Amino acid sequence: MSTSIRLLLADDQALVRGALAALLGMEPDLEVVAEVGRGDEVVAAARSARPDVALLDVEMPGLDGIAATAALRAAMPACKVLVVTTFGRPGYLRRAMEAGASGFVVKDTPARQLADAVRRVAAGLRVVDPTLAAETLAAGESPLTPRETSVLVAARSGGTVADLATALRLSEGTVRNHLSSAIGKTGARTRAEAVRLADERGWLPLDQALQPPPG
Repeated sequence: MSTSIRLLLADDQALVRGALAALLGMEPDLEVVAEVGRGDEVVAAARSARPDVALLDVEMPGLDGIAATAALRAAMPACKVLVVTTFGRPGYLRRAMEAGASGFVVKDTPARQLADAVRRVAAGLRVVDPTLAAETLAAGESPLTPRETSVLVAARSGGTVADLATALRLSEGTVRNHLSSAIGKTGARTRAEAVRLADERGWLPLDQALQPPPG
């Protein structure tokens, strides 16, 4: 008799987490052994429950799903990771796979396909939403420099150029130059549009806390 595949679910939305647990729990060969609502709880829960596959959301408090993937893979290399998220953005797929995820699917994936994705990941295969895979290839790597990325992250919250310069400890002229360059690279017409496009492509980090740019 085959052993069930043990699953850990991590999603900050309790209703979504419960629905996933119910759907996957109906499969005879799948067993949900742990559920958490924060990214920084994933490793401890995995160490306790010893899952074969962890299904992680991208946006979670404490630690985002991509960072949690890297932490889990470092702590428990035998545990595979399948990212299951609403945020089907090309840049997130690329980063998740670089962090060690074995799969990346969106939450509206039919239950039967999701269960099959879990089985394939548990078997050591890679599973990626085909539409998102094509978009990722088309989008390519982020063209933004670290400084341009930091300026766009700061610009998410709005504010004047002076506000951004103060937050990032840069001169207003430097901020304007980086904003202009980022707008050009994203193909946007405005600062707000540049932020939106970079976010949609997954070129900006999930953590929106203002950080001085590196270098």
